[in-house]
Amino acid sequence: MIKKLTLTAAAMAVAIAVGCVKPSEKSDFAYITNGVDPFWDLCAAGVRIAEEEFGVKCEVLMPTEGVVDQKRLLEAMVAKGVKGIAVSPVDPANQTEHLNEIAQATKLITHDADAPESDRLVYIGTDNYKAGRALGQLVKEAIPDGGEVMIFVGRLEQLNARQRRQGVIDELLERPHQTLGQVQFDEVSKVFKGEKYTILDTRTDNFDKAKAKANAEDAISKYKDLACMVGLFAYNPPACIDAIREAEKLEQIKVCGFDEQEALLQAIQDGHAHGTISQQPWNYGYNSVKLLASIAAGDISAIPESRFIDVGFKVVTKANIDEFWAEKKRMAELGAKK
Repeated sequence: MIKKLTLTAAAMAVAIAVGCVKPSEKSDFAYITNGVDPFWDLCAAGVRIAEEEFGVKCEVLMPTEGVVDQKRLLEAMVAKGVKGIAVSPVDPANQTEHLNEIAQATKLITHDADAPESDRLVYIGTDNYKAGRALGQLVKEAIPDGGEVMIFVGRLEQLNARQRRQGVIDELLERPHQTLGQVQFDEVSKVFKGEKYTILDTRTDNFDKAKAKANAEDAISKYKDLACMVGLFAYNPPACIDAIREAEKLEQIKVCGFDEQEALLQAIQDGHAHGTISQQPWNYGYNSVKLLASIAAGDISAIPESRFIDVGFKVVTKANIDEFWAEKKRMAELGAKK
C-alpha cells in the first residue's frame, strides 16, 4: 500500500507547484496527462464541458518530469481524497505495480494511453492500431506511386505509440489487419520494404522538440529520395515541416501525422502537408469525467466487457480542414481556461 507520509508530502508539493485548486476547494476527480502539450489543453476542454454538465469538479494536472512527476501527482490526488482518477500512463509496463496501488485507493481509469496489465477499470481512447492504419492510408494518398518513408515519434515505451507505428507499417506493406490487444510489434531497428513503400527507420526524441527537428533534418540529409515523413505525436509533424521548409523541399517531401497542432493544420491548408489523424481529444476529457462521475455514483453499467471505450478518430485533409479547425479553436479556448 502507499505510505500515508509519502502521499501527504506529495499532496503538499502539488499544492505548491501546481496551484490549480485552492486548499479550500474540493475536487471530485483528477485528470492526469503524460506531459505538457497543447494537445492536453484540448482534453481539458472536454473536462470543463463535463464538469458543467454533470455538476462535478475535476482537477487537470500535467506532469513536467515524466514518470517520476506523474507518480507524485497520482499519490497527491489519492492523499487529497479524490473519488476517481483518469491517467495517461507515461511508461505503462513499468508503472503497473504503482498503478495497482492507486487502483486500490481510488477508482482508476486510463485515457489516451493504456496500461492493460494494471487494475484500471477501463481504458478510454482510440484504437491506435486502427488509427495507424488510417495514417498509412493518408501516406498512400500523399505518395500514390510509392517511395521511401520515415517515422518520427517521441517514445515507443507508450503502447499507443507502438500501436500507431505498427498500423502504419502494416498498412504500407499490405499486411492483414491485426486485432487491438493482440498486435504483434515489429522491431525498431529494421528497414521494412514492400512492393511500393519502404519504411527506412523510426526515430525517437523523448519529447525533446529540438531533437525532433534534428531527427527530421538528419533524415532529409541522409535519405535523398525520402518521399514522406510521418509524425506520430503532436509536435512531430510540425518539426518535420520546419526541417523540410528550411531544406527547401516542400514540394518534394510530403508530411502526414497525428493530432492537430496549428502548424500542421496550416500546412494542410497551404498544401504543404497531406493530412492528419485527430483523436478529437476533447472527447477524451469529456468521456473520462462522465464515466468517473457515473462510477462514483455507483453505476458501472457504462463499463463494457472489453474494458475499452473507443472514442474514434477523424481523418483531416484539405477537404475538411476549415470546419475541423474552427471546432478545434473553440475547444482550445475553453481548455486554456483550465
